[in-house]
Amino acid sequence: MSISREYLEKCRNLIDTIAGQEPAIQQAAGWFAGTILAGRMVQVFGSGHSRIMVEEMWPRYGSFPGFNPIVELSLTFHNLVVGANGQRQAMFLENVPGLAERILRNFALNDQDSALVISSSGCNVVPIEMAELFQQRGLKVVALVSKQHSEASTSKRADGKKLTDFADLVLDTGAPPGDAMVRVPGLDTPVSPGSTVGGAMIVNSLKAEIAALLTEAGQPPKVLSGSAVVGPERAVSLFESAYDEHAHRLARLYQGL
Repeated sequence: MSISREYLEKCRNLIDTIAGQEPAIQQAAGWFAGTILAGRMVQVFGSGHSRIMVEEMWPRYGSFPGFNPIVELSLTFHNLVVGANGQRQAMFLENVPGLAERILRNFALNDQDSALVISSSGCNVVPIEMAELFQQRGLKVVALVSKQHSEASTSKRADGKKLTDFADLVLDTGAPPGDAMVRVPGLDTPVSPGSTVGGAMIVNSLKAEIAALLTEAGQPPKVLSGSAVVGPERAVSLFESAYDEHAHRLARLYQGL
């Protein structure tokens, strides 16, 4: 078997892991749909490369309003790697106590909101504190982690608690400890991570379930759709109306600050 085929086979195993979580995915989708039907927003947070799943949820083709993507550039901007705005600083800031509270100071949350917090290890301080603060404000919190990786990792938080300790529900990407899934002969460290693949499948499974629930409730979502599917005029109309709806929902998160 080629190395690339080995990686793809391991990705097939991720599908099985995620399919086994169907009841939990449906439970999370029910909470999130309830938030959207109430006119509120699902708060979606991830630092580091977990930002990928935040933006996979919204906004992109095949997604719809109802999600507030909380992406802090200081925690997620990896392009320069070194120098100003480099990776070392981002990794340091991920573990600064109190930063999560500063971020959430920008939003007036209530118990109709809900949250999806994404962290492969579930061991960095900011995502942990984010989930803790969401729970303190009465939000249902869904954690998206790599369970094996989280269990094999040590929390950076002083009390040893992890993201999963502040979650009402935990979803698992299925990725192994260390995330990388393939061993190359002659190389002593594995390559090719799996958490992004597993995380994207879970996020889009949630999206599909939520869309179904909203449609069944008589509030079909305004889905960002390509002109190749719906024609150029409808595509523009959907984008504009979806962005307007996002703005209106987001405005409610600033009321009462």
